[in-house]
Amino acid sequence: MTTLLTPPSLSAGTGLGSARGRVWKSLLHNPLGITGGVLLLVVVLVGLLAPVIAPHGPSEVNFDAPFQAPGTVGYILGTDDLGRDIFSRLVFGIQVSLQVGVLSVLLAVVIGTPLGLLAGYWKWLDGIISRLTDVTLAFPFLIIAVGLAAISGPSLTNAAIALGVAQIPTMIRVVRGETLRIKESDFVLSASTMSASGLRIIFRHVLPNSVSAIIVQATVIMPVAVIGEALLSFLGLGIQPPTASLGIMLSDAQQYVTRAPTAAIFPGIAIAAICLGFNLFGDALRDALDPTNTSRK
Repeated sequence: MTTLLTPPSLSAGTGLGSARGRVWKSLLHNPLGITGGVLLLVVVLVGLLAPVIAPHGPSEVNFDAPFQAPGTVGYILGTDDLGRDIFSRLVFGIQVSLQVGVLSVLLAVVIGTPLGLLAGYWKWLDGIISRLTDVTLAFPFLIIAVGLAAISGPSLTNAAIALGVAQIPTMIRVVRGETLRIKESDFVLSASTMSASGLRIIFRHVLPNSVSAIIVQATVIMPVAVIGEALLSFLGLGIQPPTASLGIMLSDAQQYVTRAPTAAIFPGIAIAAICLGFNLFGDALRDALDPTNTSRK
């Protein structure tokens, strides 16, 4: 009698001896991963609580207080050329960056994952999907994003769609590679001998075991999307004034950078913190989810 093998799963068990427990243990013993996680926690809390912690509206103008230095009473990070509170605009700009990043990741995952699964499992589809992916990857990511944003028009939604679409080919390639690896596993071959359909194998066995790679790739897409949103807004193809955006803050600050350099420094630090947090946490998560690493711990 043929026995259907059960695929490994990170969700099995909750103790420290389980796969999930080993992943958490690996993350907690990774100083850089903890640093990245703390950075992300702070950034996410700032974005979510922006309306609460911002002392002023992001577009509130005070023509009597332009170019106030950081530490001025009522303006912790100073003001810009129009007297707008830099701190308030900064926290709302972080909120916008996270919104664009999340939307971009969702779009790339929702479209790229099924295409990668199909390309990796069926060779006749691989020839079509992979060739289209290769053609798209021949163009730099930012060129595609800028082109799509210019065609669709400047807005938060269009910027997120442009950045997400530009990341779909990379997601397809990552998921396809995982599918090619997993479909040669014993439990997938066993399911095939039991006359399981291709779609059942894909969604019952291949997809659950590709989740770790998809999550790690999502942590890679997020900082790229944040930088992309800042670039599009800087070029006038993303978020439009008076909405606060880190890219818009950088674009406005370049006109008076010698007079008020902090107006450019603070949004630059915010972008760097977001990207550093995702990169550090993403690297730690990749190592923790790697079975060759967790098995040795």
